[in-house]
Amino acid sequence: MKFFLSVIATSLVSYLLGLILPWWAPAVAAFVVALILPTKAGFSFLSGFVGVGLYWLVYALMVDMRNEHILSGRMAALFGLPSTTLFIAVTAIVGAMIGGFSAWGAALLRPAR
Repeated sequence: MKFFLSVIATSLVSYLLGLILPWWAPAVAAFVVALILPTKAGFSFLSGFVGVGLYWLVYALMVDMRNEHILSGRMAALFGLPSTTLFIAVTAIVGAMIGGFSAWGAALLRPAR
């Protein structure tokens, strides 16, 4: 239950911080949520990974639909990817990794019990 609460909180705080901070705001959100809702290091990584990955996926899809796939098509061509869907998936995975490592770092900063 704490895992799902951590995932939802990470996604929600990422969205709220993303309104006022630059692209690195989800990393701060995952770090803070992992400090406030303590779990084991592995679960912290997974909750940050899923929470930020979900946020970045939804955000990338919203931006992509808003500009009619123009930007993602050009970026996919720039990186040599065959489709915009793959580009959005890679984007979400990169965001998920950032969130996971941020939450993992917060879990490792807590004192051992």
